[in-house]
Amino acid sequence: MSNGASNGPRKALGVFLPAVGFFLIVVVFAVMLTQEGRDTSALPSALIGLSAPQTSLPPVPGIVDADGEQVAGFEPAKLSGNISLVNVWASWCAPCREEHPLLMALAKDARLQIIGMNHKDKAENAAQFLSSLGNPYDLIGADINGRASIEWGVYGVPETFLVGPDGTVVFKHTGPLSEEIITQELMPE
Repeated sequence: MSNGASNGPRKALGVFLPAVGFFLIVVVFAVMLTQEGRDTSALPSALIGLSAPQTSLPPVPGIVDADGEQVAGFEPAKLSGNISLVNVWASWCAPCREEHPLLMALAKDARLQIIGMNHKDKAENAAQFLSSLGNPYDLIGADINGRASIEWGVYGVPETFLVGPDGTVVFKHTGPLSEEIITQELMPE
């Protein structure tokens, strides 16, 4: 009988210990989420401060420039010596359509080279998208299987990276660009 009496407090401890642990985890998450000044929508990028991935992508067939020439694909060497805005987009992406006028405006800034990474899209759909809305891109690579997007750490489309002249990623934005993001975050970088 003494064994049964001594097991009672152990069983009670075994039942309440996981509940106490769960409660502590909830408290830690609640404190982290309510910290003042913390942007809970920001997604970190492991690439900030590192060299951009050495991603080579073929051109998207059917996308031509103002002279009717095929727009070149994405070559890492093109990042060197330029301030490059790398935008991951797709014709099937509604937020990509939303941010497109802002990309068209940014294309007028001679300081920037805008590179498109067309994510898991059909070439004819991508070409039709740009034909109807305009083409802000200097280069467009076809990321048909999404492998390049994985190398860049993309969560979803659209995403935008700013790459410095030395090839270092200095800024990342997940989601559609807005005028506020461009003026307050992107341009200062």
